[in-house]
Amino acid sequence: MLERALPRQAAYRSGIIMLLAIVMLIGGCGGKTGPAENRDQEDRPVVSIMAPLHFPHVPKRELIGEIERLTHTKLEIEWVADGIYTDKMNTALTTNSMKKATYVKYTDYLLLKSAVRSGSFWEIGPYLEQYPNLKHLDKEILMQSAVDGKVYGLYTERPSSRQGVIIREDWLEKLNMQKPRTLQELYEVMRRFTYDDPDGNGKQDTVGLSDRNDLVFGAFKTLSSYFGAPNNWTISGNRVVPEFETKAYMDTMNFVKKLYDEKFINRDFAVTSKEVQRDKIIRGAAGVYIGSMTDVQRLSDEAKALNPNAKFTLVNRIEGPSGYRVWSIPNYSALYLFSKKAIKTEEELKAILAFFDRTMDKDLANLMHYGVQDVHYKLENGEVLLPEETSQLRATEINAFYALMIADMSNPNVLKVAKSSKLTEIAEQLVRDNEKFVVRDPMVSVESKTYDEKSIELYKIISDATYNYILGHLNEAGFRQEIERWKRNGGQQVIDEYEEAYFKQSK
Repeated sequence: MLERALPRQAAYRSGIIMLLAIVMLIGGCGGKTGPAENRDQEDRPVVSIMAPLHFPHVPKRELIGEIERLTHTKLEIEWVADGIYTDKMNTALTTNSMKKATYVKYTDYLLLKSAVRSGSFWEIGPYLEQYPNLKHLDKEILMQSAVDGKVYGLYTERPSSRQGVIIREDWLEKLNMQKPRTLQELYEVMRRFTYDDPDGNGKQDTVGLSDRNDLVFGAFKTLSSYFGAPNNWTISGNRVVPEFETKAYMDTMNFVKKLYDEKFINRDFAVTSKEVQRDKIIRGAAGVYIGSMTDVQRLSDEAKALNPNAKFTLVNRIEGPSGYRVWSIPNYSALYLFSKKAIKTEEELKAILAFFDRTMDKDLANLMHYGVQDVHYKLENGEVLLPEETSQLRATEINAFYALMIADMSNPNVLKVAKSSKLTEIAEQLVRDNEKFVVRDPMVSVESKTYDEKSIELYKIISDATYNYILGHLNEAGFRQEIERWKRNGGQQVIDEYEEAYFKQSK
């Protein structure tokens, strides 16, 4: 990527040379390492981390080296492609080969609570007050992730909902269409993107929607919000009702089934990975992507590399039967958990926590968030400028660091952005707008031990039933039978436990 960015090469080399010069000065003349420096290297605590890679490239080794120098640690980071991260993390857990610090996605954490209760991870709550940054972590978010009232993880922060619709704007213009504002208009966009040759190549080789095998972070759950479905659970009188027992969930299945039957969605969506889903958008094989709106800049950059005329736009307000609605998760996207198998002593745990605390200081937080000044970003009147022409460089060399950052949204040491690339600005503005109509999960701070123990098995029953209904392998009666099977296999017990805990908590 660097070879293609010739106008930036000199600045980039200058920044890296500056970093290397600092390291050389620390290391002594001629870069030779003496006995004292050897001892210094040996004394540095090893911080091993498993983290997801959402981008094609890991950060530059020189930048990782600078983080090691500033934190006085030796980093061993295992970057795992996001598409296989959950499987890799579960394998590490079952084989007792977890790193000292492991990134656990919010959706995976729900499935790991039994391992937390069994003593696989350190409780860190009692230690946080000892650190200048960690002691200021949001108590409410910490308790959202607590197990039996105890804090085990450092959270990576996120807004309540980034969900929305990314659309090929040049295709809308070609077909003389406006951005969709309702479910019916969204359907019409997908229909015409499929059948009206939006790319103008004279062939019927596009589909409206590109989706993947993920009912949560793919298109389905966001569409269900638009139809008025609850976020996982809803309260009806004195009952706790799962989302899939509601009419809105059935309406969503019928909508997606219609897209599938009419071929407005990729036929293999039920087995498609996120990477393949994105590739269809990037190559111009599909024109609508429903998911995180903050993906838009990277999708645009990669699409323009293949077709300079590709343009994207965003929509976050799709009106449904209940007005504007969008599902949310708690304000943490993931947690770092600390393995008792890998971290043998309290002293070692404190050293790992000290590393994460140090990454929240101004110098490191901004290096990890924005990169090197005058290479990846510029500073003007104390605020960060993120030039459009460096967006690909940041994606290649810096953005993977986001997975390592603790509570970056509320960290006062992170510099504010004065101006960013246009699409990023729009996405962030719409994410803020989502806060006005988010639908929260009423069970987010309520615990069910049966759910923690059986959630994988229970989720699979409903997930399989949902896909089978959409694909035409189940009718409505068959889907209802699968709900009853879900209840027999522990689902009813989950409902009972949630009802007891929720209404007790509400008194």
